[in-house]
Amino acid sequence: MNIAIYIMLASTLSMAISGVPGLLFSRRSMTGQWIATLLNLLATLLGIVALLTFVSGGYHSENMAWPWTLPWGGFAVGIDTITVLFLMPILGVFLLGSIYAMAYWKQTQHPDNGRKLRFCWGLMNAGMMMVVLARDGVLFLMAWEIMALAAFFLITTEDHNPCVREAGWIYLIAAHIGMIALVAMFVLLRLTAGSFELWMTIPSSVPQGMTAAIFLLALAGFGLKAGIMPLHVWLPGAHANAPSHVSALFSGVMLNVGIYGLVRIGEIMTVPPLWWGATLLIIGAGSAVAGMIFAVCQNDYKGLLAYSSIENMGIICIGLGLATIGRTCHRSDLVLLGLGGALFHILNHSLFKPLLFLGAGNILHATNTRKIDALGGLAGKMPVTAGLFFMGSLAICGLPGLNGFLSEWLIYLGLLRTAIAAHVDTLVWISLAVPALAITGALAVAGFVKLFGSVFLGNKRSAEVDHAHDPGAGTLAPLAILALGCVALALFPELIIPLLVSAAHAWAPQMIASTASFGSLAPLQEMAKLNVGLLIGGTAFLLLLGIVRQQKLRAAIPTWSCGFARPVARMQYTGASFSRMLAQLFTWMIPVKPAVPPEGRYVPQPAQWTQDVPDTVLDRGLIPGFALVQRLLERFRPLQNKPVNVYLAYMLAILLLLLLALCF
Repeated sequence: MNIAIYIMLASTLSMAISGVPGLLFSRRSMTGQWIATLLNLLATLLGIVALLTFVSGGYHSENMAWPWTLPWGGFAVGIDTITVLFLMPILGVFLLGSIYAMAYWKQTQHPDNGRKLRFCWGLMNAGMMMVVLARDGVLFLMAWEIMALAAFFLITTEDHNPCVREAGWIYLIAAHIGMIALVAMFVLLRLTAGSFELWMTIPSSVPQGMTAAIFLLALAGFGLKAGIMPLHVWLPGAHANAPSHVSALFSGVMLNVGIYGLVRIGEIMTVPPLWWGATLLIIGAGSAVAGMIFAVCQNDYKGLLAYSSIENMGIICIGLGLATIGRTCHRSDLVLLGLGGALFHILNHSLFKPLLFLGAGNILHATNTRKIDALGGLAGKMPVTAGLFFMGSLAICGLPGLNGFLSEWLIYLGLLRTAIAAHVDTLVWISLAVPALAITGALAVAGFVKLFGSVFLGNKRSAEVDHAHDPGAGTLAPLAILALGCVALALFPELIIPLLVSAAHAWAPQMIASTASFGSLAPLQEMAKLNVGLLIGGTAFLLLLGIVRQQKLRAAIPTWSCGFARPVARMQYTGASFSRMLAQLFTWMIPVKPAVPPEGRYVPQPAQWTQDVPDTVLDRGLIPGFALVQRLLERFRPLQNKPVNVYLAYMLAILLLLLLALCF
């Protein structure tokens, strides 16, 4: 009956029209926002019912197709386990972001852009839903373009700000370069498969050059959307300048859509070439390490979170590359651990990264600044936000006790098995990704120690902190739900294991049985027990530490205290000083520009060390390159200032060249 598909399409329609009623109401009316939120709630409930219907049906794939009047393709949609794993974050983050926006971005406080934001919010989510559901190339590209254009208007919500406009245009250019790559990829798929039906297995008779072109175009198009380095140029600016709940949606959901495309491309060949998996592995390792290096050096906390998204997309690509290599070498253990770890990390990232971005929205709303070095001491003024942000920081660092650890642990196990397996002579090189993953984890700890310590601990560094306080329940509840999700997946991974196994079976049915399990490869239940102990012990330690600290604060200050009774703000580390040594280690990668005022000639002047961290690819590569091309093209500008007969001569010359090209 394909009931799940019908219900999911109704959910998508509810999303798409959720912002339309608001266009009919006044700019200062909350009625449209309430209607949009209720429609979003309805869309999410319908989506959950569809997912439960699919799961209760035994994970059997459903597909439907209707003809249309367009010259190509048809309205073909489908749902399988891989689709379900990507739909879950779309539905969850979409609803929580809608609830958060009710208090964070009220229509009465943002009459100029609130209606536009809500309209594009629903439209973008509907586009993402259709991208994941589509089983026809033309429908896929249409949904992809809707998603891309709606995302542009979401990024440029505050388009009166020049920085916001610049970030929006960079995103739009990158999105359409990726679109061109995807159009070319689908044309090649059409030539090989004979139709626009998606994710069909390519015949073994297809030339290797054709399959290589398909993979490279997919890597460019989907990699741009996922923000994999060096295709990440749009991501830091877009995430930092968009409203915080939009940033949460981009990082927690939209990047996943790019990964979805890479996952699907990996299954179109029964035995993909070895270099496919190796490329994903190398790019993933480089993105993970470089993304976190850039993150550690940021002085904008939303920018830091944006670069850490690049790091997490790199971790996911490591797992996907490992699974692709396992498929090439007929290693079912590598497929199960690699793909299972990658998909598990997608779900985890969809929990802790929106948690952190929504927490950043609370900080921005309370202090009106994104500078890390302008904050400090917020834990005393915003204790609930601080506690939830702390949980998200622990989860994203992959530390034992929360969900991020389990997904990274699966990928670690898969990489290490290549070093100790029987075929060690051919696959041992894969284990070289282990040090990259370990370095990434260490950098993540350093980055989020800097972020949490500089923002929430110590003394205030500026007057922006004076009036900060926790927001209301409407903005704290979504954070609490996401934090509970992190804890739930850490303590009860068996909730997600059947979906991961079913997805691996759908991705590589020749190698993974539907009855396979992680039991012999990764005892997740035992690790969950470890997480229980760590959470209980860690909570007890923090409570004890808080009690001891309160007792010390009540004690009298001794007479001799090294010249001061208590430290003041200028005596403590800033975020820039904390990461200065690390930034100096990677000056070959990061063009750090320190700004140190000149010293006084006779009397020392007040000095402060700050740093500017431009993006190497964008600010040192693409922008100067485009400027050079512009200067070269300006030399041909005199050719445009000619009479009409000269333009006709140009056209005749071009026609002759085209005729010669056709002849030869």
